[in-house]
Amino acid sequence: MNGTSWEDRTGRRARVRGCLLGGAIGDALGNPVEFLSLAGIRRAHGEHGVPGLLPDDEGVVGRVTDDTQMTLFTAEALIRAHSLAMAKGSGQGGHHDGGATARTVRNAYLRWLDTQTHPAPPARGGDDPVRTGWLRQQPWLYARRAPGNACLTGLATGHVPEPADRLGGHGPVNTGSKGCGTVMRSAPFGLVGLDPDEAFRLAYWCAQITHGHPTGAYAAGAFAAIVAHLLEGDSTEGAVLRAMELLRRHPGHEETSTALRAALDLAARGAPTGEKAESLGAGWVAEEALAIAVYAALVLPGADQVAEALRLSVNHSGDSDSTGSVCGNLLGARHGDVHLPASWLVATEGRAVIGELADDLCLEFEGTVAWPAGRYPAY
Repeated sequence: MNGTSWEDRTGRRARVRGCLLGGAIGDALGNPVEFLSLAGIRRAHGEHGVPGLLPDDEGVVGRVTDDTQMTLFTAEALIRAHSLAMAKGSGQGGHHDGGATARTVRNAYLRWLDTQTHPAPPARGGDDPVRTGWLRQQPWLYARRAPGNACLTGLATGHVPEPADRLGGHGPVNTGSKGCGTVMRSAPFGLVGLDPDEAFRLAYWCAQITHGHPTGAYAAGAFAAIVAHLLEGDSTEGAVLRAMELLRRHPGHEETSTALRAALDLAARGAPTGEKAESLGAGWVAEEALAIAVYAALVLPGADQVAEALRLSVNHSGDSDSTGSVCGNLLGARHGDVHLPASWLVATEGRAVIGELADDLCLEFEGTVAWPAGRYPAY
């Protein structure tokens, strides 16, 4: 990425910022209605459902959930893994260096786990490689917002996947789980300049840190590949079709491929509705969450339709914060941060930190950066 032009870097940074900030907006938009049916949403908020950011049960507007929290720790892990690879002289090849990146990602998720089990940043003990870095010091991240059980229990196992050539089969952790916790945290794998196939594989393996069902991993991989294609300027439809080509190369892809095909077909059939969105599922499992988000981004593809697409992605009976988060990642990667709804952006929790982390992610992968001591330790 070092040889890219100033214009290319500027556009790329806008898309990276858009992806992370858009995901947070979608997360905050869906959070207050996550456990409501479509009928319940309409009873509470009118025929058109959620109109914008709403107060949660405690009356606070703009709060994000574990979706945004884990996405940020994924991004932090990729910065640290790349820094370590560069220090070793292995460059981006370090992403597949004996599972080094998977270990770094798991350490980052353990820092996230601290945010779910402590009221404030716990003290670092001795040579602890986990309780380090800048991101874990952000007080607003220490909030438990209905985290997924597989994410919580999976991290307790200590499993670190070893990347291999062949994908498919069940992993050893939460073997039957394909919850959307794999997808909602995986956008950053597509933001670091990896070939989409590499982004696909890395997201797949890191999904298996907590979820063992291959569909959960394939959905995460497909999402990362879609984001990678969007970052290069592809259309949403083109990015989805290319991700489906990647899926077809691997055994056991059918659930994820079928869900994406359903989203593509549905987007081609008339005006968007909440009923159509929820015909793709409830979003609690990985392929359904991805399909609902993709449908909303496809059926309302314009840069001037971002707010409408985000509303569509959360107005259904199901996991509204996760589908909103994934849709926001897609829309931001496609259109950049300048097209995100301004009034929603300024009200979204953690906006400054999210934007700062997005910039850091770009800077790390554009060239060697001398980070302040302790900001991104290389482990």
